[in-house]
Amino acid sequence: MDRDDLIDLFSQFGPVTLKRMFSGYGIVADGVNFAMSLRAGIILRVDEQTVGRFDAEGAKPFQYQTKNRTVVVNSYRHLPERLYDDPDELAIWAREAVGAAQRAKAKKPSKPRKAKGSAKTPAGKPKRATRKPAKRKPAKARQAT
Repeated sequence: MDRDDLIDLFSQFGPVTLKRMFSGYGIVADGVNFAMSLRAGIILRVDEQTVGRFDAEGAKPFQYQTKNRTVVVNSYRHLPERLYDDPDELAIWAREAVGAAQRAKAKKPSKPRKAKGSAKTPAGKPKRATRKPAKRKPAKARQAT
């Protein structure tokens, strides 16, 4: 789907921001990425509160192939086909996906930020100072001195 189609599809839900990712777009609302539009279709964020509804519709988890295996991402499910033609009900599902994304974001511990100029290794040891090699003068300039 192109940008205009996605904006139209989510028009009953409200304004969304589309961010380029992989082979399509990340779909963002209320500060969270709640859906993706990829070659595989539209995929919505789920959690333990919303996954039952997707299971009842037969919506499969998002998956992709790597060189060595198939990766299954259970936190995203494919949008049921019938919702592509029902923007009013899609808006309800999208609001639930935003809720799932917000709950997931709230569960994540925030990463501690390093102070600028902090020179510590992951083990907490100070880094050894490294010296840049002194610039050598060209051979002719060395002979003249």
